[in-house]
Amino acid sequence: MKNGIAKPFLKWAGGKTQLITEIEKSLPSEITNKKFTYVEPFVGSGAILFWMLENFPKLEKAVINDINADLINTYRIIASKPKELISILQILQNEYHNLDGKEEEKKEYYYKKRELYNTRKEEQSGQAALFIFLNRTCFNGLYRVNKSNGYNVPMGSYKKPTICDDQNIFAVSNVLQKVEILCGDYEATLKETTSNSFFYFDPPYKPLSNTSSFNSYAKDEFNDEEQIRLRNFCSKLEKQGHKWMLSNSDVKGKDTNDNFFDEIYSEFSISRVKARRSINANPEKRGELNELLITNYNYEQALQPA
Repeated sequence: MKNGIAKPFLKWAGGKTQLITEIEKSLPSEITNKKFTYVEPFVGSGAILFWMLENFPKLEKAVINDINADLINTYRIIASKPKELISILQILQNEYHNLDGKEEEKKEYYYKKRELYNTRKEEQSGQAALFIFLNRTCFNGLYRVNKSNGYNVPMGSYKKPTICDDQNIFAVSNVLQKVEILCGDYEATLKETTSNSFFYFDPPYKPLSNTSSFNSYAKDEFNDEEQIRLRNFCSKLEKQGHKWMLSNSDVKGKDTNDNFFDEIYSEFSISRVKARRSINANPEKRGELNELLITNYNYEQALQPA
């Protein structure tokens, strides 16, 4: 059942929709003129995945992965049981919207659903529906968990958020039929590669300050050691002949003496591109800043999707 173009079904801190133009300019030629496998080891909301699936007809196979088991469960349920998911989301949406104007009851409803989500005792479709419900109704669409993997984002202030976008869920389900969905450490994606594979990495960003970290996206922190382990994996891909692109924060923009990424990726191509940050508790701190696009190949000009 096709219903339009698939787009991210979640709000997501660091979602890459706003970077698509820069990413398009930086793609390797190998993916426009011959069949290829697309691999995204930190899929998040899937903005680049859905764009690639829509615009690159030579994309023969896609592989996505994430360490967040609740997120991956949601992808799998959309792929396999979209109608069941929609029926649960419609109930949640109706119940939530019916509490409009009853702010205390609405708040109580949100926190009860958050508590139910954290028990992780719901069957998979119900858990996926709660994941989407919380994402659409929480503060700023954040996903944050504590050390016990308990989701702890407070309720947002949206009046009547769209909780059940059935048309997009069907569109996403349709395109996910050609996608291998993995859950675990990103290094496992190497087993899914073909002779012409392109990796796009969007790992948890290195924070620009102590208060800007979204690294509690998973219960285990993605610290500097993890950033270096990822660089080592990228070097391994390079040796095996795979092309890759990686985005991350430009820590040098905050501190000109901070050469962390410039040093660890010194043997690769590093570009600084403009991006907008729309998620910050302080609206004055939302705005344009540089992000890094790092590749293991050189690119001369923008490549148009075939």
